[in-house]
Amino acid sequence: MVSSEGIGRLAVLAVGAAVFAAIGVALFVLYPDTLADLLGVLVALAVVVLGVRIAGSIAGSLFPNYDVAEVAVEGPITRDGGGGRFPSGPRSTPADDIVEQIDRADEDDTVDALLLKLNTPGGEVVPSDDIKLAAERFDGPTIAYATDVCASGGYWIASGCDELWARDGSIVGSIGVIGSRVNASDLADKVGLSYERFAAGKFKDAGSPLKEMDDDERTYLQGLIDDYYENFVERVSEGRDLDAAFVRETEARIYLGEQAAEMELVDELGTRREIEDELADRLDREDVTVEEFEPERPLMARVGGGARSLAYAFGAGIASVVGDREFRLRF
Repeated sequence: MVSSEGIGRLAVLAVGAAVFAAIGVALFVLYPDTLADLLGVLVALAVVVLGVRIAGSIAGSLFPNYDVAEVAVEGPITRDGGGGRFPSGPRSTPADDIVEQIDRADEDDTVDALLLKLNTPGGEVVPSDDIKLAAERFDGPTIAYATDVCASGGYWIASGCDELWARDGSIVGSIGVIGSRVNASDLADKVGLSYERFAAGKFKDAGSPLKEMDDDERTYLQGLIDDYYENFVERVSEGRDLDAAFVRETEARIYLGEQAAEMELVDELGTRREIEDELADRLDREDVTVEEFEPERPLMARVGGGARSLAYAFGAGIASVVGDREFRLRF
């Protein structure tokens, strides 16, 4: 039996196709002007195709036929996907885009549940937390599911959802924090560069790659790592209902999905189809229809993203050994 929404979508498509067909015939067939008749017919057909696509988009907006939103977190998690001084990988995840998609799904009256697809090794600390908080704000059932990798910052995000599903071969875990710096002081000596300090505050230049790090700086920076780690353990412990001591005992190891499920790091093992069946049961309906939510980006932003990917492929980022503070914290 065809639903009222389905009938409405078909009606909009039919009207849209007829209107754009009439426009195309009038402009390019009945009044060809200097255009050849054959070219006019071809252009008319193109207008009809364009009209059908536009009408389909309008119909989808007026008569949505989905009830579950899917938002994907793929690749390393960064604030803006690589908008800093140096380009990041072309498949990095812009956290602000993910938050916008989750919030848009939450405001969509048609959406009753959220699927958060995770395929990420982790990334920056605060952007990962922003995505987790957005998932916690969503008003309805939230299921995170790991495809290939749900590690570190990805697991942090999953702890903000009601459940975490994975496949047998998914990689899950790495509940830890890492900080790193490049020590380029020997290289600077060889090429005749010297580091001259102008700073206010003992630790203002802690982690600078152009000078050796002393014990006080190491203790200070390790303290930051330890604080982030304790926060990570506490959030995961609360969100996943796990004992904090057990989380620490994992020592940031990664596990295959089957073992992670045995350790209760994962709630269920299953396929995407099985997750949809579970959501249908929760929503008390025969089945669900999933709509993939994507970032709303203007044309120039998409062009910029392509240029950034090209720069990354060319090898941009080698210059990251320079800079006044290159100590980086990430999950």
